[in-house]
Order: sequence, then C-alpha cells, then structure tokens
Amino acid sequence: MDVSLSYFLDAMSGSPVLVITLLLTLGVIFVNGWTDAPNAIATCVTTRCLPARTAIMMSAAFNFLGVFVMTQINSSVASTISNMVDFGSNTQEALVALCAALISIVVYSVAASVFGIPTSESHSLIAGISGAAIAIQGGVGGINGAEWVKVIYGLVLSLALGFITGWVICRAITVLCQNMERRRADRFFGGAQIVGAAAMSFMHGAQDGQKFIGVLFLGIAFCNGQNSVSGMEIPVWLMLLCSIVMGLGTSVGGEKIIKSVGMDMVKLERYQGFSADLAGAFCLLLSSVFGIPVSTTHTKTSAIMGVGAVKRLSAINFNVVKDMMLTWIFTFPGCGIISFVMAKIFMAVF
Repeated sequence: MDVSLSYFLDAMSGSPVLVITLLLTLGVIFVNGWTDAPNAIATCVTTRCLPARTAIMMSAAFNFLGVFVMTQINSSVASTISNMVDFGSNTQEALVALCAALISIVVYSVAASVFGIPTSESHSLIAGISGAAIAIQGGVGGINGAEWVKVIYGLVLSLALGFITGWVICRAITVLCQNMERRRADRFFGGAQIVGAAAMSFMHGAQDGQKFIGVLFLGIAFCNGQNSVSGMEIPVWLMLLCSIVMGLGTSVGGEKIIKSVGMDMVKLERYQGFSADLAGAFCLLLSSVFGIPVSTTHTKTSAIMGVGAVKRLSAINFNVVKDMMLTWIFTFPGCGIISFVMAKIFMAVF
C-alpha cells in the first residue's frame, strides 16, 4: 500500500470522506492534548515547581517528542489499536463508520472536560471504534478478542501497578531522605519533579499519540481499498503530523483538570509529586514496550493515590476518586453507544 505524503494528498482531493476522517482524527488528537495531557504536569504545577503556562508549554514539547520518537522505536501500541476491530470488507462503509467513532470521542471528551473531570481518551477511542465495528458488522463478530484482552491487561496494569509503584517509590524516598534538611530537600525535588513531569509528558505522547496514529493509518488503508494495516510501516510524515497536533492541543491548557488531579485528590509535597511522576512514567514505558494500550489518566491518578497512601489512606479524597472512576466506567458504554448510533445514521445517509 502506498502511504507516501504525495499519495495521501492526491487521495484526499478525490475522497471527501478521507478529508473528514483526517480532520476528525486530528481534532481528537488535539482534544487529547488539551484534556488528557494536563494530567502529566498536574503535580508539577500544584507543588509550585513551575507556573501553569510554563509547565503546559514544556508538556507540549515533550508530548511532541514522545509521539515522534517512541513510534519510530516501537509502534506496537499503534498496531494493537489498528487490529482491535474488523470493519468488514466494504472499505467505504468502514471509513464512514470510523468517522462516526471519532465524532463520539470528541462529543464525550469535550462534555467531560467542561466539568473539569479527567477523561480517558484511550478508553473513549477503544469504545468508539468498537461501537462502530459492532454497528457495521451487525454484532460482536467485528471485535478482535485477542487484541481486546490487552485493554483489560492495560486497565489492571494502570490501576494496580500505578498504585503499587507510586507507593514503593514514595516509601523508598521517604526512608532514604529522612535525614535530609527540609529546605535542601525541597530544592532538590523541585528540580527533580520538573524532570519527572517532562518524562510523564513524553510517555503520554508515546502512548496516546500512537493510539491515534493507528486510527488515522487505518483510515488511509480504507481509502486504499484495504481493510487491514497488518505488516505496514507507519510513515514519518504521519508521526510528525500527529505529534505536532498533540503538542498544539497541550499548549491550549487544561487548568481545571490540573486542579482536579493535582490538588483535589491528594495534597502533595514535592517529593510526593516526583514519586507520582516517576511511577507513572515507568508504568507507561513498560506498557508501551509490550504494546499494551493503557490510560495515562488511570496510570497517573493511581500513582498519586499510591503516593498518598504512604502516609495514610485518609490523605486521599475518595469523593474525587469516586467521581473519576464513575466517569471511566461510563466511558465504555457511553462512547460505544454514541458511536454505534452515529455509525448507523452515517451509513444510512452516506
């Protein structure tokens, strides 16, 4: 299959649906940078290591690098997303259904962000393409169970490993630095937390950027009359395009989400913020290497809870945690149903 930039531009001139798919995918990537990426810098801002605007611009740069660098090293997450569903042999209908899935993600994510609640764009994406596949196939035959199992692994990994790793790292730092002078420790962890936030931003781009690259790559395949991207190499121009758009989305901000994650859930000190960032980045790196799509929101928030639990469980505001968990639980059926309905409507109209 020809995946060169020149071919893609020529294909867009003759396919309005491909143009819509491109715009929707880039819109979802932009929304992801806007609503999801702030989780990566929430602790850095709320512990006053960096002003919000400076942290956001730093995060935008490292999101860009994460998408571009990690996709060239290991693109297994993108492949998992591309192979998760089967839209059938009619590639024109498949392209229309893919558009419906992308619209459902935008609708759901923007609605949640209005209330300052962190969303899982990863789960929105998975639910959206799954709902569209069920609509076009008339049943669950379009769902690839082997790839969907990785979503379950990712859910467990992001929650359990994030919490445990956050607890272990924070506990180790507490023991190792217990005799360090307080002012000196604050200065050290202030700098260390900036590095940790940069690492979290890089890994957010590596994880979430690859997921949406996989979707856009799938759209290109449909335009070529192919219903699969197995064995195809992701072009550099596509990596650059997605990484630039995610960086731009991150630069827009997300102050409400920063407050929800970094302040409302657990009151953090600098060494705790660094522990949460390091734990989150480690879990994202591990899952990226093994091609497991995980939620960066799940990973970061569970790491923060693990850090808070080092002192006492009561340090965690479980009302905020409950609200977040309900949002995540509703994501799968919510996005899936919206996508299913839109896919049916789009196929009937187009």
